[in-house]
Amino acid sequence: MQNLLSNLKITINDKLYVKDPETSELGRNILKNSIILIDEIGFEAFTFKKLGEKIQSNESSIYRYFENKHKLLVYLTSWYWSWIEYRLAFATTNVSNPIEKLEKAIRLVTENVVDDNTTPHINEEILNRIIVGEFTKTLMTKEVDNENKEGFFLVYKRVINRLIDIIKEVNPDYPYAKSLASSVVEGALHQHFLKNHLKTITNLSEKECATEFYTDMTKKILA
Repeated sequence: MQNLLSNLKITINDKLYVKDPETSELGRNILKNSIILIDEIGFEAFTFKKLGEKIQSNESSIYRYFENKHKLLVYLTSWYWSWIEYRLAFATTNVSNPIEKLEKAIRLVTENVVDDNTTPHINEEILNRIIVGEFTKTLMTKEVDNENKEGFFLVYKRVINRLIDIIKEVNPDYPYAKSLASSVVEGALHQHFLKNHLKTITNLSEKECATEFYTDMTKKILA
């Protein structure tokens, strides 16, 4: 899988940026350091001015790539879900056994993420922490319906739809495949958040991820 992923070209909705950041060194530097800075200070405190200071560039240069920080965050989350989608496709495409395919899919959307060295300007381990803590902020806005129509969340929905299809392979008669798939993906993020911040209300620990829990739950539901 690693060799295949080294050749992937992630394509992001062009309505999320003014200029494609992947096309220049400055753009890639903006992506790299925005991930680091959001992780360090949180999205609320993050500003283009602070990012400009970090990369030693004018704030106006960042606006040449992104209209505002919300679209930058949606861009980063879209990049993450695209990366997950590629890994999901590679891991499950040639698996004929539905249960095995389900187990692989759940693992990929629930496991602890480590950095992928084939993408030097994106640290997926840090980006995953942002997804865990900040992803809902891209959805829970007054503009979510309009942004959904613009395709801002298309890749995220594609990841869930892949899981829906696998659930239907395991049990075609199960009537709540959509709700189950979205609950696994969203629930795993929530469990990781609890593990990091509200440890007394989750069974997860620093060494454990949500994979075993969601695999066990899903297989029992579909049995």
